Amino acid sequence: MAEIIQRDGTWVFDGDALRLTPGRDRNVSLLRRTLGELVVPLGALAGISFEQGKKTGRLRLRLREGADPLLHASGGRLTEPNDPYQLLVESDRYGVAEYFTDEVRGALLLDKVPSDPADAYLLPGPPVPLSVSAGDGTASFDGEQIRLEWNWKTEDAKAAAGTRTLAVTDVVAVEWQPAVGLENGHLRFTVRGADTKAPPKYDPNSVELWGFKKDPLMALVAAAVQARLPHPSAAPVDVPPKQLEEQPRDDHDALLRRLRELGELHRTGVLTDEEFTMAKQAVLKRL
Repeated sequence: MAEIIQRDGTWVFDGDALRLTPGRDRNVSLLRRTLGELVVPLGALAGISFEQGKKTGRLRLRLREGADPLLHASGGRLTEPNDPYQLLVESDRYGVAEYFTDEVRGALLLDKVPSDPADAYLLPGPPVPLSVSAGDGTASFDGEQIRLEWNWKTEDAKAAAGTRTLAVTDVVAVEWQPAVGLENGHLRFTVRGADTKAPPKYDPNSVELWGFKKDPLMALVAAAVQARLPHPSAAPVDVPPKQLEEQPRDDHDALLRRLRELGELHRTGVLTDEEFTMAKQAVLKRL
């Protein structure tokens, strides 16, 4: 077993998983403290690194793409203080950090853990129920329904519709974007049959964020919802692989029509780039 204890947190590796516990130091971010302890199975890791500095160093875990709903929902936009897969290391513990890194790397090689994208979530996502107030509203999620409530700062046209309740089964995508510079951030839910290009300020399925302290907590709501959506490696709901396989191989006209339909769905934003590529490749194989 390898262990490193710092004010920023404690990491323990038992050969099968890493247990990441945030520290109690006042500099530990609100997101990490709210998220709490994480257990990362070895199979979810793509690598580990240790970077030394003059006064402090940093341990970093690199997870396999698609292994963690938090990283997927946040799009890799969590800043260093909020990233639960980084640990600040004091200079007198550099030797311990190097030993910890070697132990994890050795286990990855011994177990022949692949570094390619995962085809299922290997972490469960934040626990529910979960409720966060930030920006122009409050987002709550109980595992089945998302509730969006507005505050006095909400744009009148958006607040006029009242509280929103969305069934997770109707959500096809969720995105958290932090505020950067003069650009506001958002938590946005894309609902089946009700896609919109409206700015978050006016979108009744979005919470607008302004860069305040609690903004990153909205990423936890996004991750909890993402964990209950189909994995990004899965085929889009609108184009199940079985449907494509059932089409006659020589029905080229039908397949060409399907390609045009997919192109239209992609153009209008119903399908993401990744979903469009996967569906198109499946159709092309039939041709």
